[in-house]
Amino acid sequence: MKTVKDDLAEANWFTSTYSQGGGECVEVAFVEGGRVAVRDSKDRTGPAFVFTPGEWDAFANGVRNGEFDCP
Repeated sequence: MKTVKDDLAEANWFTSTYSQGGGECVEVAFVEGGRVAVRDSKDRTGPAFVFTPGEWDAFANGVRNGEFDCP
């Protein structure tokens, strides 16, 4: 049986095209079942968060709508 760990080991990770290369980046990978994995680009062997498609869509919409902007 394939596990999430297997999915992450085989994942094609990428950084945002908006990334400036300053080391403060996250990497994203689309994995089995439409899930989205996110990890710290400075710690590629460290933990990753895995979101369902609905969770990722809600987050992305919140970013686009400014819900996480600092005052």
